[in-house]
Amino acid sequence: MISVNNINRESFINISILLLLFISAFVSYFLDQGYYVNLISRVTVFAIAGIGLNLALGYGGMVSLGHAAFFGLGGYIAGIGALHFSESSEFAFSLGGSNEMLLLWLVAIVLSAILAFFIGLISLRTTGVYFIMITLAFAQMIYYFVISWSTYGGEDGLLINTRNQFLGFETDNEIFFFLICFGMLLLFIWISSRLIKSRFGTALNVARMNHVRLATVGINPFPIKLTAFVFSAIITAISGALFADLNRFVSPDMLSWQMSGEIIIFILLGGVGRLYGPVIGAVIFVMLETIIGGYTEHWKLFLGLFLLGIVLFANGGLMQIVAGDKRHD
Repeated sequence: MISVNNINRESFINISILLLLFISAFVSYFLDQGYYVNLISRVTVFAIAGIGLNLALGYGGMVSLGHAAFFGLGGYIAGIGALHFSESSEFAFSLGGSNEMLLLWLVAIVLSAILAFFIGLISLRTTGVYFIMITLAFAQMIYYFVISWSTYGGEDGLLINTRNQFLGFETDNEIFFFLICFGMLLLFIWISSRLIKSRFGTALNVARMNHVRLATVGINPFPIKLTAFVFSAIITAISGALFADLNRFVSPDMLSWQMSGEIIIFILLGGVGRLYGPVIGAVIFVMLETIIGGYTEHWKLFLGLFLLGIVLFANGGLMQIVAGDKRHD
């Protein structure tokens, strides 16, 4: 049973992590440490991707190894839009190009929703390892298609000369771009919270635990899980678009199964089915990558050992350790 003290402690920790990200970014900016501001933006973008997948995995029980397809789709939409915009002369939308983030995000939302609906329509008719492999297969098909797409760089990827604009404002300033990422993180945390606490979220949770019981009360679990899968893909696609603008580069690596695995790691580290779990997981992941990666290129060995310890001794993630409970939805 989860006590009120545990809930309060977890809420305090969640707010503290967000404040720490926010304050650290501004302190780094005023100390003229643009590298660290971008590093914190990287954490924020990864956290958004984790929140997206957590909606499907943590609350819907859908272990997807194909979410890199949506992450990469968002990235390529941002990159291709910027490319065609830079090639145009006086017409901002020639060849379908634009450098306006909101417009590109809208395209990413529509295309990722269509793709997720199609993938979910097929993969959600299976369960367990079959679901995992079907989502992986779709992601790999898109990955190999992009590699062979020489128009947009193929294996070499695609450079973004200048970050796309937000409401007409330039985003090359590190702190301004961080604020965009941080604002989107808060937005998706709020949206996920509203979904989880709604009747839809209750039905999704029951579908995860026992879909037969949900069906016996007259609710078909298939459209519930499909809707969650689509919402999950949309959030992940937006994070991909932000990631491309952050790095000013998009490559097929964003579509690889390793990327899907890393997003799952964010969730496992923080805690599966915890609203702020992916935020904590992204912080730990980037810290290990930056600190240990500065000494050895084999830093993922230490990440694996750390993750193994979490899975064996705290399957509720780091939040179980610091908040002292098994799970808080």
